[in-house]
Amino acid sequence: MSTAVEVAEELEELPQAAEDEDIPVPPGAARRLLGELLGPHRGPVVRAMALIVVQQAALQSGPLLVALAMDRGIPALRAHDAGPLVAVIAAYLGCAVLATVLQRAFIRASARINQDVLLELRGRIFRHAQRLSLDFHERYTSGRIISRATSDVDALRELLAEGLQELLAVVLSVAYISVVLVVMDWRLGLLSLVSFLPMYAIVRSFRRRSQRVYRRSRTAVASVIVRFTETMNGIRPVQAFRRERANEAAFDTVNRQYAAATADGLLEMARYVGFSRAVANVWITGVVVAGAILAGHGSLELGVLTAFVLYLRRLYDPIDQLAMFLNSYQSAAAALEKIAGLLSHEPSVPEPAAPTALPATGATGRTVSFEKVRFAYRTGREVLPAFDLELPAGRTTAVVGATGAGKSTLAKLLARFYDPTDGRVALDGVDLRGIATAELRRNVVMVTQESFLFSGTVAENIAIGRPGASRAEVEQAARDIGAYDFVAALPDGFDTDVRKRGGRISAGQRQLVAFARALLADPAVLILDEATSSLDVPGEQAVQRAMRTVLAGRTAVVIAHRLSTVEIADRVLVMEQGRIVEDGTPAELIGGSGRFAGLHEAWRDSLV
Repeated sequence: MSTAVEVAEELEELPQAAEDEDIPVPPGAARRLLGELLGPHRGPVVRAMALIVVQQAALQSGPLLVALAMDRGIPALRAHDAGPLVAVIAAYLGCAVLATVLQRAFIRASARINQDVLLELRGRIFRHAQRLSLDFHERYTSGRIISRATSDVDALRELLAEGLQELLAVVLSVAYISVVLVVMDWRLGLLSLVSFLPMYAIVRSFRRRSQRVYRRSRTAVASVIVRFTETMNGIRPVQAFRRERANEAAFDTVNRQYAAATADGLLEMARYVGFSRAVANVWITGVVVAGAILAGHGSLELGVLTAFVLYLRRLYDPIDQLAMFLNSYQSAAAALEKIAGLLSHEPSVPEPAAPTALPATGATGRTVSFEKVRFAYRTGREVLPAFDLELPAGRTTAVVGATGAGKSTLAKLLARFYDPTDGRVALDGVDLRGIATAELRRNVVMVTQESFLFSGTVAENIAIGRPGASRAEVEQAARDIGAYDFVAALPDGFDTDVRKRGGRISAGQRQLVAFARALLADPAVLILDEATSSLDVPGEQAVQRAMRTVLAGRTAVVIAHRLSTVEIADRVLVMEQGRIVEDGTPAELIGGSGRFAGLHEAWRDSLV
């Protein structure tokens, strides 16, 4: 029951998650990101471009050699001179071999560049997502970030691996062929090049129309991943409350949106290919007729006409390749835009430019001050009206109140997961916004109600509190918190793998491990946000006994629904609608007639 209350409180205090809201993209962010990714590879990029330029020159020489064979080699052979024809055939074979070798070299060079770029991009996304503030992760579901690092990066991979090679081949072949056609016969050459006008109009229309489609497609696939991730992460309540049909209906909606966007993309490509092929076929027919007329009048050699036909086929055959490239390009451009938006998003809780060092602390923790603090979420909903509060060093303060009273928000301001809208939170007189994050995390540790454990051993999860700790120190922290016996009883003791999210041990045991992790960190300020919620009565009593000793010499803030946890506090704050309505020792408040006394009496009645 307590878990349900905690979840309700979190939902009440947090801003509504913007599942369908895209991360805004600053103008030019995608181009800047691409430049930053390719910048370190300028040399390899230039060498790869040189390879493809020479490869296309060798490849496009084929029809010209055919013309030479027909117009020079065959007449010479009739005159019993095989030399010219043999030279042309040798040149043809040599160009074919050279084109193959250079293409292989280009693919190897471009593959190295592509993988280096994608490796850096995935690393950037992961590092930046960890750096972003808590409010970002509470507004955007994890599935949206997963989509950026998986499907969006994969769209870029397809473009870099295949699309760019196709584009370079098309551009270079068009350039080479255009020059050769004009040189061979300027009349037919100019007639052929006029076809670029309708082709350009078709390409421009396709690009404009498909750009909208692929932006919609990237958003749709992110929604699919979000729905899938959310359902799998919450599979227990899904099955417990028979949410399968409702989830299927919600997933079916986003799945159909993705399918519709994909179908629209294919339809646009089909329209492009149909129109471009029609233009190509009409133009080839016109050029062949004009060439035949010129050849009939003797002003055009037959070999040149043959080369023209072969070159025209090469000029228009890449239409499908260009369509595939534009298809990949639009998808990758939309993906890059989404990634650039994520990487351009700055933390709302930034690292200070010139950090202020905290004064040396003694054995009494640190003094915490809330000075004219007010807090409201981005939506504008005020959670904490302006208030002042001082928590003396070395004292344990319990914060209680109804769901949505603002208790967890107060704790997150102290841990600097959020910055106050107005006022400041200070540690020994130093504004938290001026303290380096690493130093702040060493001094202020928060044990949340999630008790999240990572895949790995129990010892590794405890050592997260202080990575350089020895095995003896890890085990001592477990003893202090009362977790040693249950850990030692596990199959491999402290070397037992807790598996994903600590699923191998119970919720109460996970919280004990989280306590040991926090105690090993040895912070000056310890925040316990409903941290005993999953413990049974014996476990809670064991933790409370350990806490009386462990919290000595620290400033502690204990947020609790269980009033039994409050008994260890020196001071109790009762919150209501973001305001502190009662303040005193547990004995004073219990002996009074206020809200805490009523809560305590109701709690005692529930134990009967």
